[in-house]
Amino acid sequence: MCGIVGYVGPRQSQAILLAGLSRLEYRGYDSAGIAVIDGDGSLDMRKRAGKLQVLRDDLVGHPMTDGTTGIGHTRWATHGGPTDANAHPHLADDDKLAVIHNGIIENFGELRAELDGHPFTSETDTEVAAVLLGREYAGNGGDLVAAFRAVVARLEGAFTLLAMHQDHPGLVVGARRNSPLVIGLGEGENFLGSDVAAFVEHTRNALAIGQDQIVAITPAGVEVTDFFGAPVEVEPFEVTWDADAADKGGWSSFMAKEVSEEPEAVANTLRGRIRDGAVAIPELEGLDDLFRDISRVIVVACGTAAYAGMVAKYAVEQWARVPVDVELAHEFRYRDPVIGPDTLVVSISQSGETMDTLMAVKYARERGAKTLSICNTQGATIPRESDAIVYTHAGPEVAVASTKAFVAQITALYLLALHIGQVRGAIAPDEVAAQIEEFEAVPGKIRRILETEQERIEQFAYWMADTRSVLFLGRHVGYPIALEGALKLKELAYIHAEGFAAGELKHGPIALIEPGQPVFVLVPSPRHSALLHAKVVSNIEEIRARGARVIAVAEEGDAAVLPKADEVLRIPLAGPLFEPLLSVVPLHIFAMGLSTAKGLDVDQPRNLAKSVTVE
Repeated sequence: MCGIVGYVGPRQSQAILLAGLSRLEYRGYDSAGIAVIDGDGSLDMRKRAGKLQVLRDDLVGHPMTDGTTGIGHTRWATHGGPTDANAHPHLADDDKLAVIHNGIIENFGELRAELDGHPFTSETDTEVAAVLLGREYAGNGGDLVAAFRAVVARLEGAFTLLAMHQDHPGLVVGARRNSPLVIGLGEGENFLGSDVAAFVEHTRNALAIGQDQIVAITPAGVEVTDFFGAPVEVEPFEVTWDADAADKGGWSSFMAKEVSEEPEAVANTLRGRIRDGAVAIPELEGLDDLFRDISRVIVVACGTAAYAGMVAKYAVEQWARVPVDVELAHEFRYRDPVIGPDTLVVSISQSGETMDTLMAVKYARERGAKTLSICNTQGATIPRESDAIVYTHAGPEVAVASTKAFVAQITALYLLALHIGQVRGAIAPDEVAAQIEEFEAVPGKIRRILETEQERIEQFAYWMADTRSVLFLGRHVGYPIALEGALKLKELAYIHAEGFAAGELKHGPIALIEPGQPVFVLVPSPRHSALLHAKVVSNIEEIRARGARVIAVAEEGDAAVLPKADEVLRIPLAGPLFEPLLSVVPLHIFAMGLSTAKGLDVDQPRNLAKSVTVE
């Protein structure tokens, strides 16, 4: 889950590396470091535990030499704690070779034992790879690419490695296996990064590196081979957003900016996929037979993405009349699931690099299932491993806890549900048109919530700054939104929070209710879901009778809730399946507001990273 960046070209690399790392810090912020080869051909390195600013401050007080070749790293700790010694880069070959790494080398213990007697300076698996590379380099006459190829062939696990040697200024080599790496193509300069954010400030022309491939970049060009040295063709793409999209732009936090962009995330994911009152997804053209032949859909995802899948289950089954199971990706392949050619496995990952989800997709393909990816990131691995892809167009999401990507994922999944329903003849054209009309109104309705409710919710969160536990209840599509609301509080406010299906209340969770216990209740519409509405109102009565403090999220005009709730957060009227896209917004605002009220880092919660690229 670490962030890596590499640069070769005519410019001084230090500023480029630091700017790239600042855009990648969402991937890990336990420590950071850079290494450069200066004009005299000497390698200089600096690394510090803590966030990137610690390194920046150190460089101001103790400047290092600069040069036009460099690599940089921001870390999410795996092997070894977040210390200066464990920070990357790691050096070898008498400090002439620098290596950075994202991932886990699973056989590092065996390799380290092979190096018995070497004085290691860290607890990391990465230093083992660096020492091996230094020895291989010394033994093969100084061919860095050949040495790199020999070493990575021996590594097991998930890794992206970058290396440079002071004997070869103007050259950075990289390799990837089950971990992300992309190339940025400039004029007389080239870049490497964990994702395009590392270099989008300088170029929007990129290449996606495939599994088990090695890249060597110089100012003059890029060469990509497989692990055996055979040349391979790589897929070019153009980044569809610019550097400004990944900046705060005057907002107090990236999350505040991204919550404000939730209306655009929905609108942009819809754009270009609706034509003449029907859904037309260009990426899925020519795949009608695939959708006609499926008898089952399995959604695989983790965390917030899994809750988007749980919401979409209701839409797919209603509109496409196909049974849907939602599975946690990290459990899916370990239970020998029953899948085959008539199964469509839909994976959801904002980054497209979530390791558990990637391995689930590979497992599904090996067993003959069809695979489709919902992803927000161009050039990512999961889309390339899938038979089909529907991109969300949420734009870069920098805050670790997902907000706008969540609503974009639901949007893409709903479009997929309508598309499959059309292909299979399971939904009438006039019903599709009616759902599309509802859909197109959603961005404006989210904007209304932000304009009319955000300030009040933030004040409400401020009053609750000392809260130690919050519960969330929901039914039908409100249930996964309750789970999402609880997850956001865990991630951002570090307090106990749980989401429950409201019907489960009497089966155990009601024992948690005590006087003053805050409970958010997602209230279904009395217009479309009168039976469920009445049942949820009964749940409110039950918890109020035991002293709970009830915060209801209810649609405008729902008078039945007013006398029964301590607070009512209003959302605009919407059809039942579109309520989640609205009701989640107050929960995102509340979690962000409570974190801020507690003085916590909204964008970079403790122990977390944005993209989980290790199992």
